[in-house]
Amino acid sequence: MEENKPKTGKYALNFGVITGVVGVVFAIMLFTMDMHYEQGAAVQITQTVILAVGIVLGILQFKKSNNGFLSISESLKVGAGVALIAGIIGLIWFFVLSNVVEPDYMDKMYEIGKVKAMEQNPKLTSEQIDQGIEMQKKFAWISYPVILVINVIIGLIVGLITGLVAKKQEAAY
Repeated sequence: MEENKPKTGKYALNFGVITGVVGVVFAIMLFTMDMHYEQGAAVQITQTVILAVGIVLGILQFKKSNNGFLSISESLKVGAGVALIAGIIGLIWFFVLSNVVEPDYMDKMYEIGKVKAMEQNPKLTSEQIDQGIEMQKKFAWISYPVILVINVIIGLIVGLITGLVAKKQEAAY
């Protein structure tokens, strides 16, 4: 009689929710410290580490529940699933932040971008920078699917690496 194998989707959902919630807690921490406008390397690296740790923990927990067996395809499924669910939760937080908590969030981000553009490119006129910002505003919606795609790619990469390190196949007999 064949045993019931654990489902990758269950682990992707559970660890995706946990990872997403941890990411939102980190974002709320940044918000309460008035650092949510910072897009520096430290913030980006911390967010990526949170995602990677959630993916690795999900894959290792799946392996443990699967009697110590793990294939690369299972690892990729869990990794991409965790990243997708965590990304959706992160986007929901971003939507709430930019539309409910702080409705002028995007305007402030565009102002910060304008100041940076003037510092980095002093040859540009204020009108040229304003035109660029208006173009960014028209295409701001595209950032949502791009963020999800990037998250899934990170999930696939981390899942592949974890799968290569932790894989253990069942005997064919």
